[in-house]
Amino acid sequence: MTVPVHRDGDSRTCGATTSVSGNSTVFANGVLISVDDDPNSHGGGALSAGSNNVFCEGSAVVNNSPDGAAADDLCPSLAGAHCSPATAGGSPDVFVGD
Repeated sequence: MTVPVHRDGDSRTCGATTSVSGNSTVFANGVLISVDDDPNSHGGGALSAGSNNVFCEGSAVVNNSPDGAAADDLCPSLAGAHCSPATAGGSPDVFVGD
């Protein structure tokens, strides 16, 4: 199964966007590819990469299958999607095997 690769600035289910911090050299559509443990723009929300066969700089690549994440800094005060944010966007034409 192939799914869109998740990138810097792609959306999360909680309304935040991903802030790539674990990859500085690999791009899709001119945007950095997200990897395991990248946070979101709300703070926290470390991604849990679903791809266990594709790596950037030694870290597993995140895709929009969707892949889950740890709670971000707005949980528990706002609860809901902030307590279990997930990817909600990805590249329109670059895909990765899950």
